[in-house]
Amino acid sequence: MNTNALPRRRTTPRTAFISTLLGFLFLTFHTAPSTAQTKVSAFAQAVAEAAARDAEVAEFYRGNGYQPIWTGSQAQDRSRRAALLKALSAAGDHGLPNYNTAELKARLTNVASLRDLGRAEVELSKLFLSYAQGVSSGVLTPSKVDSGIVRKVPRKNGAELLAELVQADPATYLKRLSPTSPEYARLMKEKLRLDQQIAAGGWGAPVPTSSLKPGQAGSNVVALRNRLIRMGYLSRSASQSYDATIQKAVQQFQQDHGLTADGVAGPGTMDEINTAPEKRLASIIVALERERWTNIERGKRHIWVNLADFTAKIVDGGRVTFSTRSVIGKNQHDQRSPEFSDVMEFMVINPTWNVPRSIATKEYLPMLKRNPNAVSHLKLIDSRGRVVNRSAVNFNAFSAKSFPFAIKQPPSSRNALGLVKFMFPNKYNIYLHDTPSKSLFGREVRAFSHGCIRLGDPFDFAYALLAKQTADPKGTFHKVLSTGRETRVELENPVPVHLVYRTAVAPAKGRMNYRRDVYGRDAKIWQALQNAGVALGRVEG
Repeated sequence: MNTNALPRRRTTPRTAFISTLLGFLFLTFHTAPSTAQTKVSAFAQAVAEAAARDAEVAEFYRGNGYQPIWTGSQAQDRSRRAALLKALSAAGDHGLPNYNTAELKARLTNVASLRDLGRAEVELSKLFLSYAQGVSSGVLTPSKVDSGIVRKVPRKNGAELLAELVQADPATYLKRLSPTSPEYARLMKEKLRLDQQIAAGGWGAPVPTSSLKPGQAGSNVVALRNRLIRMGYLSRSASQSYDATIQKAVQQFQQDHGLTADGVAGPGTMDEINTAPEKRLASIIVALERERWTNIERGKRHIWVNLADFTAKIVDGGRVTFSTRSVIGKNQHDQRSPEFSDVMEFMVINPTWNVPRSIATKEYLPMLKRNPNAVSHLKLIDSRGRVVNRSAVNFNAFSAKSFPFAIKQPPSSRNALGLVKFMFPNKYNIYLHDTPSKSLFGREVRAFSHGCIRLGDPFDFAYALLAKQTADPKGTFHKVLSTGRETRVELENPVPVHLVYRTAVAPAKGRMNYRRDVYGRDAKIWQALQNAGVALGRVEG
């Protein structure tokens, strides 16, 4: 046979280090039995030492007798290495940090002792866990980024992940670690599309003016037209006037960005139009991280409150069956609505408002000091539950710390909670409720409450919940309402409720939806992701 006629196998850094590693392993584990036993014991000692500082990795290797799962010479070891390297190379598709394996490959190429080999074994396991936990439940710890994100992340034990990997097909296992929600897949698809568009020049030059309106013409209108074309809101056009076609495109853009859809490119709309695609890409990467934080069983029926979108929705089998506008907490340090998940258990019709102590002492006590008859619709209650006669109280004698009374508002149409509240008992004292202040639902940005979530259509929300347990939900609700008495109505099937914050949402149909970062939380997350090694080009706008 003419060996010169055979194609040469191309040597790459990856094949080079694998060849070196396999050669070393062959010499290690294919020598005389007594020598091999000594070497295996030395390898185990090296693994034990390298894993000692990571409790979960150490637990796994103790359980498997310090046997290699990456650096062994068996086919399954080679399969795991190859699958891990492939997954790490695609980590950027998920918006994960850049897992630079060059140093590891160099170390494996230069393996010269069992101590080196043991360290490499453990390093591969730690690299796997970093990826596996990052892609399944997030890179960051939410509460460390912002105290208002009190969500419990479903992080799996490292020893369990390693044990599962050993028992599974590695490529399939690694692929299934990421969230399976349709939203996650759509966000990844949009990330790839936007990556490609940015590489091709993005959306072109921003529009050099603060506002435009229908009927105008000129170079600024041409700039608006061109940017809308690049964004996908307009077909190619030579029009130089702000005509009906451009107005319709602006309206669609406004709908997709949570703006009043009047077709006028005012300052607010123009700010959103001129936002750089790199900044939108950052929002998508943050949304992917947030989606990993909610990689949990959400419930076949659940309530989804997107704080950044100012909406509350009921979702049945993945389909939104009810939606209403909401008002969230003010953008102040002690009033922002927190993010967490819980279970809605009951509603209270004709509720009493038990004024939180922080509101009673910070807002109402100063008013009572100036005028004891202020806020006369509220009742003062002493420690024995008795109504207190205000004329007998010297309010100036009390500080916020020493104020001895509770403050309550009896059920009525003027009650701050309106006529119904929806309870998922939690230590943050957050719930959904009606409100007598209906005008706020017409605003674009609806951050006005003390933290709880006000609903624009609370009665319809109640009907939708009760429809699962009565043939006449509306009649059932109003029969209780008409009594005027505070009444607790249990939900026969409690409903999971998720308070989330998504400034980038990928709907099943249509274009990406973006919302303003009203609390500044996504900016913090993006900075933390960058600090963790997530890469993105220059972010502008």
